[in-house]
Amino acid sequence: MMAKRDSKRDFFVTLGFLVCLILLLSNGFAGRLAALEGEVDVYRELEPIGSVLDIVLREYVKPVDMSTVVEGALSGIMSSLDRNSSFVTAAEFEALREETKGEFDGIGVSIKEDEEGKIIVFMPIPGSPAAESGIKPFDIIVAIDGTTTEGLDTAQAAQLIRGKRGTSVTLSILRNPGEDAPEGATPETFDVQVKRARIPLESVKEAQMLNNNVGYIRISSFSDTTAQDAEKSIKELLDQGMKLLVLDVRWNPGGLLSASKEVCELFLPKGSLVTYTRGRSTDEGSPGKDDMRLSTEREPVLPETIPMMVLASSETASSAEIVTGALQFHERAIVVGEKTFGKGSVQTVIPLQQPANTALRLTTALYYTPANVTIDHQGILPDVEVPMTREQELALAKQMYQAFEHNPENQYRQNHGSMTPGYEITEETVEDLPLLRATEIFAEGISWQELLQKYHRDVHETQVAAETNTLTAPSRSPLTHDDSEVLPDTDAIEP
Repeated sequence: MMAKRDSKRDFFVTLGFLVCLILLLSNGFAGRLAALEGEVDVYRELEPIGSVLDIVLREYVKPVDMSTVVEGALSGIMSSLDRNSSFVTAAEFEALREETKGEFDGIGVSIKEDEEGKIIVFMPIPGSPAAESGIKPFDIIVAIDGTTTEGLDTAQAAQLIRGKRGTSVTLSILRNPGEDAPEGATPETFDVQVKRARIPLESVKEAQMLNNNVGYIRISSFSDTTAQDAEKSIKELLDQGMKLLVLDVRWNPGGLLSASKEVCELFLPKGSLVTYTRGRSTDEGSPGKDDMRLSTEREPVLPETIPMMVLASSETASSAEIVTGALQFHERAIVVGEKTFGKGSVQTVIPLQQPANTALRLTTALYYTPANVTIDHQGILPDVEVPMTREQELALAKQMYQAFEHNPENQYRQNHGSMTPGYEITEETVEDLPLLRATEIFAEGISWQELLQKYHRDVHETQVAAETNTLTAPSRSPLTHDDSEVLPDTDAIEP
């Protein structure tokens, strides 16, 4: 006969553990409760937590795992705050630390949600285990190690895909017939076992010379190595005779706040304001510890005489928006494309002592563009609007991938259409419409100041302040996580 559980004892042990945990982690929680006690009956407000724990321990259909309960409680607390605050599990924390350093353990596949919410492959990283296993763009991942992906978002799916190097994961793939498939061909379903490995993350996905001496650099994320990689690409293009530059930050969900300043230093004069942040003020009304100003501290690498365009889209977020906003504000670049995502809050990753190796990803500030506005939930408008439909975007992504699928040497010079040298132009060629428009503007043959006067919109029109109450808005996230299963969208990791 099963021994009877002492649920009352379990309840008080758990409640005591949670109270101690809060005291340890919040660095003076009791004092804050005392300060609030005059305004609200804090202990009465916390009482339902104890009641729920008591009921769960006594009535749940089977004995509960206490670590799961604790992590669930912490996740619930964080999810009640805003769309970007969260509890970070040990596995997620390890992955986050790796990504900010420019590498991770995984299979090397970018995933996103299609319009029906299905998890699809956006692009395998060349040479990665995913690519070598035959996984292709637009493959639909229907299950991961037998767990259906129905109802999962990209972050949840990524967590299932990831794991320690040397281990394997089985993906159940649904592949629709390609354009060259015989008439009447039906979708194919099969399993692929992929062995995980150490995957380097390259922030600069492309760096090539387009027609008419136009340089093109695409940055997919912002990590510790982004500015260094971008600087190398700029210098190589200058050596090849670059006279004009297009910086592409579409499909870029962001990353480290510090990296955005470092990238801006490649283009803006020394002393240019990139962004500033405002956090919670002190009880005395003084600026908080999360208030800061980030300005460039070095001379630019790209000569100021070289005109510049920035390509942005609805999936340009966080640090990518900071760069877009700063270059637009200082009239260093004309922004072409679509309105950006609108992620204007700063997250600090705070390690916890218990549960071991976990952390809180806490929104601690809002960042502001040099125009003195926060674009959280608002986004930045382009100077020249050039939209692309989802179908056009996916067709372009497929063409870009096919350029190096069997020719690895083309990895950094993918096929964007007629402006890309070295590729045959046919009736099936897909044009990268924002990039094409940028090169057309460059080709007008007028001076940079004349181009700015003609196309650069008033920053008060393109960088508009968001509503003040943005943190409680419904959760959503960029569709694309280019470069890895899940990309760090955070700005500081406390020691």
